[in-house]
This record gives sequence, C-alpha cells and structure tokens, in this order.
Amino acid sequence: MGTLDDRVALVTGGRGGVGRAVCARFLDEGATVYAADLDPGGSLPDEDAGASDGLRFVEVDVTSEPSVEAAMATVAAEENRLDIVVNAAGIEIEHTIEQTSLDDWNRIFAVNVTGTFLVSKHALPLLRRTIGDRPGGPAIVNIGSYDGFIADPRLAAYCATKGAVHALTKAMACDHGPEGIRVNAVCPGYVDTPMLQSFFAGGAQTDDDPDASIDSLQQAVRDVHPLRTYGTPTDIANLIHWLASDEARYATGALWVIDGGLSAQVQQMRL
Repeated sequence: MGTLDDRVALVTGGRGGVGRAVCARFLDEGATVYAADLDPGGSLPDEDAGASDGLRFVEVDVTSEPSVEAAMATVAAEENRLDIVVNAAGIEIEHTIEQTSLDDWNRIFAVNVTGTFLVSKHALPLLRRTIGDRPGGPAIVNIGSYDGFIADPRLAAYCATKGAVHALTKAMACDHGPEGIRVNAVCPGYVDTPMLQSFFAGGAQTDDDPDASIDSLQQAVRDVHPLRTYGTPTDIANLIHWLASDEARYATGALWVIDGGLSAQVQQMRL
C-alpha cells in the first residue's frame, strides 16, 4: 500500500530534473501520475526515465492557456478528478537586469509565474471534485526558491519570479483554504539538476578567475553549505511527497526552505 493510492497527480515540468523525481516518487507511492511537459524527453532526453511504468505523459506549454486547458481536459476525460498538482516547470536566466532583454524578462515570468497561475487556475475545478475524500484534501505544491528570499548574483529576473511565486502561494492558500484545498511552496537551494549544471558551465570561467574549472566551482558551492553538499532531485521530491500526503493535512500557505542550511548562515563569514 502506498501513501498516495488512488490519487491522481499532475506534475508540470514532469520530465525535468525535480519534476521527474517527483513523478517517480508519486508512482512509487501508488498515484496515477501525469507528467506534463513540452516533450517526453524533457531536459534529460538521453537518460532512462526511471520508475516510469504507468507514467502518463501529457503535452503542455504552461505559458499557453489553451494548452493548459487541453491538458486538464485530458485528465478530466481519463480520470474525472485530480488530487495533487505540482508546479515544477521553470527556467532560469543568468543576467543582471541591465543585461536582461524585455523578451527574456517576459519569457521567464511567463513560464515561472504565469505558468503556475494558469495551471493552478484550471486545475481547481478538478481538485474540487476530491474535497472531503481524504484528511489531507487536494493539494497544490509550487516550486519557489531560496532565491525568492535572498539573491544570487546575476539572477535578477529569476529571483523576481520566485518572489512572485511565494506571494502567489500564500494568496492561493488564503483564498482556497476554506474550501479544503491546501497550497504550499517548496523552496530549494542548489539542487543537482540540468539547470544547475548549466549554471556551473556558464559560471566556471570569469574575468576574476579565467582558469577556474567546473569541478572547482562545484566544490566551492558544496563547501559554502553547512552540510557541505547540495541537494538532489530526490531530496526535493521527498518533501513534496509529504506536502501532498495526508500527513501534511494542517500545512498550507507555507514556504518550505530545503537548502542544506545555506540561507541559515551569514554568507560573508567563511571560517
């Protein structure tokens, strides 16, 4: 018996790093899982899907309302219900605001913020069909970031989108809590995903240290954490699973930071 038996979940960005791990965990726990993404390969096209038996792929562009509506129509036609939504689709732009074009600014907001809005908005009618079925009720879990609280250099637009997701999460929790729908955000720090590897590749060599290697940058990032490591997609999936389960029945409107202690310390102190 799994903790999510007989539940239906939809995970946007479901073929990416964190989204793929969430889909795998939900499948292991007995849920019917829809991986909603632009294509079945996602950001890991050359890797085995892993724990994918029974996974259902639904094509969706989270920036397009007709695409999101079509994905929800597929779930409605096949299952006529939805218990869990995880908004894991996201992109990153590594620029200061001066370097960021308006097109890039609009694009990252379209994916990270508007996508979360559209998917949640059009999932609500299906989520309402499961109210009262279980102690935990239907649940939405958004992906925020520790960058929504504090900022990394050259991630201005990304930080802005995650701050918006945090505020939207709290507003949704207040609006829909009286119905019995819970809304939370998980706020990771550094997690070993294709997005992080892209960050390492782009940031290893700088004007200050043109001979720096990706390996040295990775180790420096590990060392700045109190736990001396960064996270894995499975670490994030474990917390998302708990928030989606009945054990989290009293948890809503919260921003759950999972960053290896990175944001707990004074960054200037490197002892």
